[in-house]
Amino acid sequence: MILTARASKIDYKNMKISFDGILHERQARYLSNLLPPSEAVLAQMESFAAAHRVPISDQETAIFLEITARATKAKKVLEIGLAIGYGAIHFLRGMGQSGTVTAIEPNEERISQTENYLEQAGLRERVQIEKGLALEVLPRLEKNSFDIVYLDALKEEYSAYLELSLPLLKTGGLILADNVLWGGQVAGEIRDEHYQHSTIALREFNQTLMNHPKLRSVILPLGDGLAYAVKIN
Repeated sequence: MILTARASKIDYKNMKISFDGILHERQARYLSNLLPPSEAVLAQMESFAAAHRVPISDQETAIFLEITARATKAKKVLEIGLAIGYGAIHFLRGMGQSGTVTAIEPNEERISQTENYLEQAGLRERVQIEKGLALEVLPRLEKNSFDIVYLDALKEEYSAYLELSLPLLKTGGLILADNVLWGGQVAGEIRDEHYQHSTIALREFNQTLMNHPKLRSVILPLGDGLAYAVKIN
């Protein structure tokens, strides 16, 4: 999920080039230009997100979600932070016809927008939307039932999401978390005081994730930083 405060000022597809400092500009532009054009509904979602400053994953991160679901043969995905369903659609594109996504989202407007896009994509019946705050919804979900858990909501709550999600994840399942480099601020100085609390929280989350006794983890310089961990016990 991108930093929405900056999203209206920069080109959507090349957003990471402008502010995150993960790659040199030449490398970043080369990789962005390799990405194929998005299909129909996904292109609509990208345009809508850019025009209305809606936080969705970078295209390369979303494609990685699809690849991960396909490679692991995931059947059940939990997404914390639905936005307009961009990530959910990519997960479903990588899953078999029986694959489902359970998504947590408190915003009714976002849920309505998501339902519209899912209907267009013919995927509405495969997404269960849990309306509410993640910290309240997570304790109600079935334990050991998900193959992948994807964190992409309030950065200040990532560490809490992690602890509440682990019992829901099967052994051998994956935890993915977006924006863990947070525009490069997690690894350097905080350039925007508006993001001070979220940046500090992400630094703590990254430390927790990388040293968690139940996980084997890595952080990938993909998009705005993607954490990737497998539950080992």
